[in-house]
Amino acid sequence: MEHPCPSPMKATSNGLFQGDNPLNFALPLAILQICLVLVVTRGLAYLLRPLRQPRVVAEIIGGILLGPSALGRNKGYLNAVFPPKSITVLDTLANIGLLFFLFLAGLELDVKSLRQSGNKVLAIAFAGISLPFALGIGSSFALRGTINKGVNATSFLVFMGVALSITAFPVLARILAELKLLTTNVGRMAMSAAAINDVAAWILLALAIALSGDHLSPTVSLWVFLCGCGFIIGASMIVPPIFKWMSRHCHEGEPVDEMYICGTLAAVLAAGLVTDIIGIHAMFGAFVIGVLVPKEGPFAGALVEKVEDLVSGLFLPLYFVSSGLKTNVATIQGLQSWGLLVLVIFTACFGKIVGTLIVSLLWKIPKNEALALGFLMNSKGLVELIVLNIGKDRKVLNDQTFAIMVLMALFTTFITTPLVLAVYKPAKMLSKSFYKHRRIEMKSPNTQLRILSCFRNSRNIPSIINLLEASRGTERGERLCVYAMHLMEFSERPSAILMVHKARDNGLPFWNKGQRSSNHVVVAFEAFQQLSQVSVRPMTSISSLTDMHEDICITAERKKIAIIILPYHKNLRLDGSFESTRPDFRLVNKRVLEHASCSVGIFVDRGLGGTAQISASNVSFSITVLFFGGHDDREALAYGARMAEHPGVELTVIRFRDVEADTSEGIVSIDAEGTPAATLVSSDEEFLADFRRSISDDSSIKYEEKNIQSVSETITILRDYCRCSLFLVGRMPNGVVALALSQRSDCPELGPIGSLLTSPDFSTTASVLVVQQYYDKSCAKSSQQMVEDLVPEK
Repeated sequence: MEHPCPSPMKATSNGLFQGDNPLNFALPLAILQICLVLVVTRGLAYLLRPLRQPRVVAEIIGGILLGPSALGRNKGYLNAVFPPKSITVLDTLANIGLLFFLFLAGLELDVKSLRQSGNKVLAIAFAGISLPFALGIGSSFALRGTINKGVNATSFLVFMGVALSITAFPVLARILAELKLLTTNVGRMAMSAAAINDVAAWILLALAIALSGDHLSPTVSLWVFLCGCGFIIGASMIVPPIFKWMSRHCHEGEPVDEMYICGTLAAVLAAGLVTDIIGIHAMFGAFVIGVLVPKEGPFAGALVEKVEDLVSGLFLPLYFVSSGLKTNVATIQGLQSWGLLVLVIFTACFGKIVGTLIVSLLWKIPKNEALALGFLMNSKGLVELIVLNIGKDRKVLNDQTFAIMVLMALFTTFITTPLVLAVYKPAKMLSKSFYKHRRIEMKSPNTQLRILSCFRNSRNIPSIINLLEASRGTERGERLCVYAMHLMEFSERPSAILMVHKARDNGLPFWNKGQRSSNHVVVAFEAFQQLSQVSVRPMTSISSLTDMHEDICITAERKKIAIIILPYHKNLRLDGSFESTRPDFRLVNKRVLEHASCSVGIFVDRGLGGTAQISASNVSFSITVLFFGGHDDREALAYGARMAEHPGVELTVIRFRDVEADTSEGIVSIDAEGTPAATLVSSDEEFLADFRRSISDDSSIKYEEKNIQSVSETITILRDYCRCSLFLVGRMPNGVVALALSQRSDCPELGPIGSLLTSPDFSTTASVLVVQQYYDKSCAKSSQQMVEDLVPEK
């Protein structure tokens, strides 16, 4: 019985009150579908986040749930929300999204880096394609003999081979970033091999499409393939000069001309139209244009910014639903079908993992790295779905084979993260290295001070460089080594991958050696290095905010850092108050304070030295150290003493004596680190005595003592020094007044004094550096034991 063809839908309704059902009209129905898709896929992505799964897994599952496999079993829902007559509009929107997403995927591929790939990477990529392709052809005979009878043998063989040999480059990049493997040896090899694999997969897919038409003559397939090759050759001759001309007219820091953006997007659509006319899918043309856009300069970044959120956020999830509506898991019935599913999953995993593993071991790659590479290359994703959907549309795959292949893609991607974590985790493999100088206080004057200075954007760069200039101490700059770490948040956006291409391996001397730098951040640090003779090494941390602290702490451990300097999570407004633009960074700071194996400083910037970088000869800073007592205050004073060696720095040290604490004898109090106050007092006195002896001949350092009894008295004294350039304070000071101040502190990571100096009630233009000293708890006695040692037995 033939189904009647559904009547075309009108675009907009007259509304409910005029008797129209909005769901019978194309626009309201499309809006409902988009909203439903977004809620389901984003909700699933949130639920799967603890499992560290890439978003594509949530989107594939969301598509299947909305289709006939789950919710679609209810025919009333399916006919109301996804009626057959709406599928054309849905598919058109999904394919527009796909077209631009594949343009972005092409932008992600850096052809220059592919050309520089060594033989090792080429061998891994070749093994990752050839063995799965051969096994795919083998499994296609089993499927064709049982559940997929009566299809064109050649096109089915090629489709199965392509489907099993694909590695999803965008998905792999996101998994690597999530697992912190981007800058590791494994990460770089996997990215390069996956990029080569991606290009090979597109060529094979074009071949598969050319072979899979409804035509009978083999010459048609040949014509399609030759025209496809002609398109690529023609595009690579005509397009790059135009884009290079556009790129030359786009300057860093200036908005890109809207005409260039519009022209590029039109070129993407035109290329899609040409490849569709040829007979290979429209997305193929869009991908080629993306690959041909030059990656240098701001032009590629501006293109991504304009397109990515709308495409990957709104249109692309529709493609997963379009795919999910064709996937009916219920068609996999009986032992034979489930057996075939297991066979397909086994051959897909076996081909990728074993092929990559054998070649990696032949190239003398360590066993755990080789295994991790095999698991990473096994990840599938959107490209896999594209291949399967084209196969389904071309009637090469039937419903049952399609469902089996979708489940295979979902399963192989889902297991990638847990399997890689099980065999390879460089962060865990890093044993705690032994180095003495984990804080400033213990450093002898002649040892090199190593600082890890973190920044989120270019706003604080001048102040950070001025702080580092003051930290240099004497004229001999080689006593200071700075690692400047740019903290970049990694997201699911395509621009994150462009960011990855720009980032170099952590700790290399500079971002782009040997070529003129256009990045103003790099230029600033290069200038500082040349002027101050300080060793500066820029680094880039690209990770999600939930585990950014791991990057910071692991780098500090590897580079034998004495102090990490973090930016305060709030930014200064024009009226002098602070506003929190990204509260998530507060959590990063808290975690670093908790986990760092060296001292940590939080820098509250109020424009130290103005908005420009100051040369060494022009430095004129007055720095005030507020000393209440305790580990952190000693560290702040040690840092201040180091800065005072700089000829342009005047240091004032104010020692606050707690009158109440001095009169109450016989009481043993314990500080936040679990050390009895009596021990702290003796350590403080000893430290101050040494400090005063060392500065007796230095006129640039003033030492004052103030007796305090109350919080208000302390605040009055502090107001007298509010005209200085920088306050140096300890995070957890000792004493009764400091304890009273901590009860009104609204920012625990700054401690009581730091919170007071940054509160709106305290008017000052001075920047603040709050210091926490590294304290090895494993080497310290328990607080209870110390109390017992101090209190004599009766």
